[in-house]
Amino acid sequence: MSKKKRQRRQSDAAKAPKKQQVPFVARPFEGLADEEDLVAMMQLIPAATLTARLTEEHGGTEITFVSLLPELAQGLKRADGAVLIALQTSLHSGDASRDVAAALQTTLGLEPGTGLTANALPEPGLRLQDMLDPSFASEFTVHESFGFWLTDEQREDPDTVRVIEEAKDDIAPTEPVPGVPHAYWCRMNGKEFVRWVRGEDEDAFFNAFARVHASRQSDLAEGVRFIGAFRACGLAIPVWELLPGTTAADLTEPMRAMAERLDAALADDSPLDADARRAKAGIISRQVNL
Repeated sequence: MSKKKRQRRQSDAAKAPKKQQVPFVARPFEGLADEEDLVAMMQLIPAATLTARLTEEHGGTEITFVSLLPELAQGLKRADGAVLIALQTSLHSGDASRDVAAALQTTLGLEPGTGLTANALPEPGLRLQDMLDPSFASEFTVHESFGFWLTDEQREDPDTVRVIEEAKDDIAPTEPVPGVPHAYWCRMNGKEFVRWVRGEDEDAFFNAFARVHASRQSDLAEGVRFIGAFRACGLAIPVWELLPGTTAADLTEPMRAMAERLDAALADDSPLDADARRAKAGIISRQVNL
């Protein structure tokens, strides 16, 4: 490349507007009524849907958030016009709410039967909090397969249904715990666990759970031990390893009892004592990825 051409290219690059980065948001879905469901779909649940409605300013139409779309697509406008927006994708800026809203804006403008693949990180702009109607009564569903990808017409095609059924084998069995919001039983690698998306600020949770743990009350039941917790989108998710054969229904009563212990600890705003401080340090130092 000649010196003149190189100088021209450098000059053009200097003139190009610099792309703005999305500011980091530690708790991106805060303020949304379905915050815990969105976090669970993004972090825990292989197959789930959550209905939502846009404000009148943004069209007033109903859309569906889904855990996952084929080939990690960000969005899909099905042939029947239904808009599906994935929470589990390979594209992440500093604000998950902005990422999902950007994918939603683009998918709304697609032709029916078209998917949105990962392209480039969005610039600052609208977030879900700006686009979703807070008065809409959403519906959250955990599924056993990816059948929600399909239109009614596609469900009549045996080959398409066969593909969906085969994909079902890759889904880790996951079920909501009856009567305990945002708690999910799952089976992975031959073992059973329960993971619980907590709605309070993560630091408030870890302080409260440290009190429970220090008082030796952090196990759900005899032999059902607390193995750690992890952070996701500004929320804490504690995890317990279950006895073999434990079902989701078996967890209702012990988790309700745990909720009572946590509520009492959350209501205690006194400084942590030495035992609780040590417990908190231990819990944070052994965060799990499960």
